[in-house]
Amino acid sequence: MARKASLSGFPEWLPQERLVEQHVLDSLRRTFELHGFSSIETRAVETVEQLLRKGEIDKEVYGLHRLQADEAEGGKAEDKLALHFDLTVPFARYVVENAGHLAFPFRRYQIQKVWRGERPQEGRAREFTQADIDVVGDGELPFRYDVELALVIVEALGALPIPEFKLRVNNRKLAEGFYRGIGLDDTAGVLRSIDKLEKVGPQKVAELLQQELGATAEQAEAALKLASIRSEDTSFAQEVRALGVSNELLDEGLAELEQVIGEASHRAPGRVLADLSIARGLDYYTGTVYETVLVGHEQLGSICSGGRYDALAAKGNRKFPGVGLSIGVTRLVMRILSQEFASASRHVPTAVLVTLADDGSWSQAQDIAAQLRGRGISVEVAAKAEKFGKQIKYADRRGIPFVWFSTDEDGNLNHEVKDIRSGEQVAADPKTWTPPAEDLIPQITSAQ
Repeated sequence: MARKASLSGFPEWLPQERLVEQHVLDSLRRTFELHGFSSIETRAVETVEQLLRKGEIDKEVYGLHRLQADEAEGGKAEDKLALHFDLTVPFARYVVENAGHLAFPFRRYQIQKVWRGERPQEGRAREFTQADIDVVGDGELPFRYDVELALVIVEALGALPIPEFKLRVNNRKLAEGFYRGIGLDDTAGVLRSIDKLEKVGPQKVAELLQQELGATAEQAEAALKLASIRSEDTSFAQEVRALGVSNELLDEGLAELEQVIGEASHRAPGRVLADLSIARGLDYYTGTVYETVLVGHEQLGSICSGGRYDALAAKGNRKFPGVGLSIGVTRLVMRILSQEFASASRHVPTAVLVTLADDGSWSQAQDIAAQLRGRGISVEVAAKAEKFGKQIKYADRRGIPFVWFSTDEDGNLNHEVKDIRSGEQVAADPKTWTPPAEDLIPQITSAQ
């Protein structure tokens, strides 16, 4: 990136960097809408009580208070507000509050800023953009949506200027059933330990399982054997069965994961991987779990994650099960820019600068600009009638590819347009002239 923001953890992009970010956002929107997802936006704040339903993460939450608030206002602790740190919890509230107005299954995408009090580093910011998609049902949600969302995300990420990636998929039922089958009943504790596998390694995880959860050496070894299984096709199922563990929940999760991997290996070969080490530490996931890494950039962490949740949203006896994934847009854009995976062809949207022959021609130049803009061409008009050479230099400095000249000969306006990159200058009519399609708007060039 060109430079760091002055306030750590709150990135600000230069115009050419922002063009790359907008390209990413536009591409994601386009893919999500092609698959029938509707856009929503939720408020930036939630009650602290609502936010902390997700787990013990209070240190990550930015609380909100008014500088000019009356000190005597008081207020209940549960009414205190904080900025949302993800989009899943606000979405669950949104579904519950608007259930009477939504058509289920409800397919939504949401692209918004979130705030999280983490230590800033590459790939982690305190203010960042997420892009989420979810499908939520009323009472039930067919498992087929777990398969569909994996395919949608693969398509969405595949359209971005990023390196190859792997969508890694596991199933919490499979894992929990296996742990119960080997006699480990604290399945949430085992999942939390397995979730640390990539950070601390198998030996340390085995120690954690034995010291903190009372697992035997044999149980720890079996849990790690399960976590070592990876496959791009459904052969992982035979490897799991070969471990000789029997459990009804294990069988259910195995069948579900086979559906995801079976369809993905057919429609997106090489991009989706059954990875039985994926745990996802959040307690509300109940089935499929997803994590995505860039190949060769695994140290960046997951760029897209999510899973199935059957009880996150509820209204009395009414349940709203869902499945969703969240893309870390800012994390992706940081890596795209720092590694120069993509760049903008120019720094400004302007395609044409209309020059001034003299100061009296400014209004006339605005007429020309209006005609061009009316056909979707981005135009600036020079502010001063400097020498044409200076006006051309201004366009070059701004990255504007075309310069428009108008001369008055016996009451007739003659127009010419110059491509200042090639030097070619031709007659032009403001009613009909259009730049080449690749110059109409800034193009994002991928180095991949």
